[in-house]
Amino acid sequence: MLKAVLFDMDGVIVDTEPLHRKAYFKMFDEVNIDVSESLYDSFTGQATLPICKTLCEHFQLQETPETLVALKRKHFKYLFENDNDLALIDGVHNLIKDYYNNGLTLVLASSASMPNINRIFERFDLDKYFKAKISGADLKASKPHPEIFIKAAQLASEPKENCMVIEDSTNGIKAAKAAGIYCVGFKSPHSENQDYSKADKVITSFDEILYSKIA
Repeated sequence: MLKAVLFDMDGVIVDTEPLHRKAYFKMFDEVNIDVSESLYDSFTGQATLPICKTLCEHFQLQETPETLVALKRKHFKYLFENDNDLALIDGVHNLIKDYYNNGLTLVLASSASMPNINRIFERFDLDKYFKAKISGADLKASKPHPEIFIKAAQLASEPKENCMVIEDSTNGIKAAKAAGIYCVGFKSPHSENQDYSKADKVITSFDEILYSKIA
């Protein structure tokens, strides 16, 4: 029986991906590396530090991964505060309220850093709906490792059989399934080149998983 929903953030609640992309490519320019589209796509759903470790190894950079993280976050913070196009994904606010009003426990499980999570939640007034928030940036392992969803289920105080994950990335879906949790793959226009084959259900609109349709 469904008791808790574990939400990814980027690409599910808010479309920050264009801002992340701009911030990453500004950082790539700063350290003079040429990152291909296929390499960039492979990072989707991962936390910033593991991505920067991969970049340092791949391009044999002199800079530390931590330096790259700081550069990327500097650019993202500026874009976040100055880009007026940032908005919630269509239908997700209604879905969050619908689940909350029907007594489901909501937990955020995002690879984003906690400062970025808090910025989004404050900007769109989402804290009142969620029991807990967890950042993959604070964990030892990043998606596709299942740790983040195992911990999110614990924060929900529900067995994983009573939980459902909503994800939009290959790595996130892999993480949910590795954790043994039912996973909905949200296929949005913002989530290109992602593999949804491991998801239990694939949707293109949040109306498809309103409480009345899945309870």
